[in-house]
Amino acid sequence: MNNEIKNILKSLDLQELNPAAYCGRWIEGGGSVVESLNPTDGNLISSVRTCDKEDYETVLNECSKVFDKWKALPAPVRGEYVRKIGEELRKYKKELGALVSLEMGKIRVEGEGEVQEMIDMADYSVGLSRQLYGLNIASERPGHRLMEQWHPLGLVGIISAFNFPVAVWSWNAFLAMVCGDVCIWKPSMQTPLTALATTKIAARVLEKDGFGAVVSLLLGDRHNVGSPLVCDSRVPLISATGSTAMGKKVAVNVGERLGSTILELGGNNAMSVMKSADLELASRAILFGAVGTSGQRCTTTRRIFAHEDIYEELKQKLLAGYKQVKIGNPLDDKTLMGPLVSESAISDFLNALDEIKNQGGKILCGGERLNQKGYFVEPTIVEVDNHIPMMSHEVFAPILYIMKIKNVKQAIELNNCVPQGLSSSIITENMKESEAFVSYMGSDCGLANVNTGTSGAEIGGAFGGEKETGGGREAGSDSWKAYMRRQTSTVNYSKELPLAQGIEFV
Repeated sequence: MNNEIKNILKSLDLQELNPAAYCGRWIEGGGSVVESLNPTDGNLISSVRTCDKEDYETVLNECSKVFDKWKALPAPVRGEYVRKIGEELRKYKKELGALVSLEMGKIRVEGEGEVQEMIDMADYSVGLSRQLYGLNIASERPGHRLMEQWHPLGLVGIISAFNFPVAVWSWNAFLAMVCGDVCIWKPSMQTPLTALATTKIAARVLEKDGFGAVVSLLLGDRHNVGSPLVCDSRVPLISATGSTAMGKKVAVNVGERLGSTILELGGNNAMSVMKSADLELASRAILFGAVGTSGQRCTTTRRIFAHEDIYEELKQKLLAGYKQVKIGNPLDDKTLMGPLVSESAISDFLNALDEIKNQGGKILCGGERLNQKGYFVEPTIVEVDNHIPMMSHEVFAPILYIMKIKNVKQAIELNNCVPQGLSSSIITENMKESEAFVSYMGSDCGLANVNTGTSGAEIGGAFGGEKETGGGREAGSDSWKAYMRRQTSTVNYSKELPLAQGIEFV
């Protein structure tokens, strides 16, 4: 382990063997020991203990206790705690961002960008803490006031994926906290260290006043942590980010107990590049969207539909751009693409390409594993004549399809023909095409962009998608309502007892 890695771990208070859980106090854990490996070279970074069922119950009990105290605080006071967590994150932005790069493989600027996203979410949530508005409604009964108000929901389970190991937690946790909820985080066991480091930063702000369990953490597998959390009636809301297959199981288990879910699942995102497009802008947007995070974003650009008149020119620009992509250590500032997260991700990449070739796809560049330590592959462009079956499946790797189209109608049809519905984009200077794309007859995705890529959503807009993407929404807009329960109240300030709908009952 080199000195830079040692310094990162030391600055974030991470040890050789780290505890399994937090609920206002740290719990060593009665489960097995899991190693976090550096995808750049396959070497050990550090190890963590995991929870057993007894640890799980300890955490849930502490969360239930702290909820009554936390929800009693005025929302702006809860917001002040979130503001302080944001300030602490600012102090550790470089170190925590480097740990994200180290543990999951995204390049340093993306790692720091993810921490900045947490900081932005903290700022957003602080403002929201003074804007949890209800409604006053005109009552049909004289002498009555009808109103709608919002109350804390309770315990919120947050299940996050490896590709955004800290930002997704903040999208949920900071909104939930100002709403008066208590958060229980089950992170991916491919990225446990970033979860530990983030929890330690947040806990230092909260625990001195007895609110540490508001940011509880459970490290463990599906058997001891994941399934119990999803099936636990004490947890009214589960927010889960991951594969569509995982999300379907979560939806069934939570639905059986009539709980609520926020599901952020698979993406299979397309960009349509039209005849009038700025091809320089398009090629840059495609390069970041397809290669960023080594193709391991849910918003990664995976399909390009290019108008036949500009198809060859765009293809050549992309091939030239791909040749310039420097692949290597994500902590090297010159690197543009780091490794995939694991050996199994390499296998998925290679197996997918075999099937793509069987279905008639032509590999224009890339397609190989790099002959070096770590989990590195070449970013790949595949040319297709038709929308082959593999294009309907999300492969979490840097594989980009490109095919010709004739018009915007065909672009929209192809954009919408896959089971997923997260992000989409059109590059055009034609106003009619752009308006058609974002209209109710256009893209069926939760995110529809014009003259920008499929990646890089801002926190001010609610994030999420349709169809097999799950339908959930996180971050901006009115997504805070998912973390609260709605109550309609009627106050009679008269001496009479009129009934609604003019009913008389004597």
